[in-house]
Amino acid sequence: MRFKKEDIISSICRIREEIGHENVKPAIKDIIFNENTGVMLIITADRPEKSVVIGKGGWVVGKLKEELNINSIHVEAYPDILLKEYKMKLTLEKLDEILKTVKLADPNPLENLYHLLNQRIGNIADFDTVLKDWNVEESKNNRAVVALSGGVDSSFSLIIAKLMGFNPIAVTVNPGNIILPRYFQKNVEALSAKLNVKHVYINVEMDDIINDSLEGRFHPCGRCSKVIEGAVLDYAKENKMEFLIYGDLLSTGNQSIVLGEDLIKINLPAMLSVTKGEIKKLASKYEVYRKGGYGCPLINEVHKKYPHMRKFSIQRVLRETRAGILEPGEALEMIMKIK
Repeated sequence: MRFKKEDIISSICRIREEIGHENVKPAIKDIIFNENTGVMLIITADRPEKSVVIGKGGWVVGKLKEELNINSIHVEAYPDILLKEYKMKLTLEKLDEILKTVKLADPNPLENLYHLLNQRIGNIADFDTVLKDWNVEESKNNRAVVALSGGVDSSFSLIIAKLMGFNPIAVTVNPGNIILPRYFQKNVEALSAKLNVKHVYINVEMDDIINDSLEGRFHPCGRCSKVIEGAVLDYAKENKMEFLIYGDLLSTGNQSIVLGEDLIKINLPAMLSVTKGEIKKLASKYEVYRKGGYGCPLINEVHKKYPHMRKFSIQRVLRETRAGILEPGEALEMIMKIK
């Protein structure tokens, strides 16, 4: 099945008129349709053109999908695609350097990640196709520790690490139910079991952070993250792991894989330049779903007692929005949940 660009543009203009949107003709650079998956990629000249194609509330692109009778439509602005490609090529260079200069007990998982990244660059819009039929031989020994919090970002990292053959160990730092509530614990336990991955809890003491944040002395997220990262790092070093994998989305390019003295740190979502939507989609296939609301019970209590603290949480959302991880609509929805 082939779709002509001119016909798609005409359909978008007509749909916009029918639903009462301004009569604006979008500048579309290219249209790519995957017949095997039924996924269409519309590449617009710039972000404002992307907004024209999507329409308010996604009405335009939604009605277009229904009319074309296809599975889904992704709309990407060409500059955003170029930026993702650039960041991933920086990572490829760093990966290549590490593979050539660092002696690894088993380089296969890292080589698999290198090939996955190459495929991702060649098919940025359809991560499902990139992962389809990916089958590698898993390392015989545990090569990596994955910091698993129970959220979708860290769950994505564990899934990818397993698929790439790292034979990972999932480590969850437990500071108590006010930071790691039971529904997060259920997530980590269920996902680890589904992937047949060894899972370990590390209990840490965070009473000072909890008490000081409840007294309004500071926003807890930065200090909490530092303690959690330190505990996971200590576990990885004690168990002589080659890799430590996080669910960070912001440390892209060269910073997505960092060579330390004792191990290599990898930020998988950042390395693959995935969006929050792509993360959620993969996680949902393994029955990992994001809980409604924002953050943990501790930060929600801090917001209630000290409303001015909300601005720091909002800033964390805006950082991901500026990086292109969140669409403005997704960011707005998340900000509205900060109460």
